[in-house]
Amino acid sequence: MDPARVAAHMLGARAAAVTGDQAGVQRSVDALSEDLRRAMKLADANRPIDHEAARALVRALPGVRSANWIDRHNLLVRVDDAGWRTHATIDALCVALEPLGDTLAVVVNLQDADPTTRDGMDTLSRNCQLAPGDHAMMQRPRTVDALDPALRARQRADVERIRAQSPPEQTAGDRAALEAMAEM
Repeated sequence: MDPARVAAHMLGARAAAVTGDQAGVQRSVDALSEDLRRAMKLADANRPIDHEAARALVRALPGVRSANWIDRHNLLVRVDDAGWRTHATIDALCVALEPLGDTLAVVVNLQDADPTTRDGMDTLSRNCQLAPGDHAMMQRPRTVDALDPALRARQRADVERIRAQSPPEQTAGDRAALEAMAEM
């Protein structure tokens, strides 16, 4: 929390109280409460997002093939191609959802519906209001990919290591076996 903002809210509440402005006191306290809630990364329970309205809204956006809720926080969105599987697309989805409620409670999981590369199979996930890898209070990270990302990363590293190695020399027996095979 920004100490200057806290001090401003406190001074505003005190000044409103001295002048008898109860509405001003309430506004200052509400603003302080909102800043505290945001600093704690706590979604606003008074502004939940209607899941069906959100799903219908997201499905109408360009590049979106399908949208479904996995649970109450995770929205799985499948897009038409890899060009749509970006953080900019997540930003656009989140901005579209803002009028429906507090998007701090929403994690968008973006998948290419028809991937052409092994990297295209990975899910791009992010909370609407936080940096990649960061989560709101009481939101557990959820793995959406069929394979654990750590396992996929290890497999990629193994493949690259094998490609970097020079192929083993063929023995005389291997060469003779290959030469003896009939051409197909």
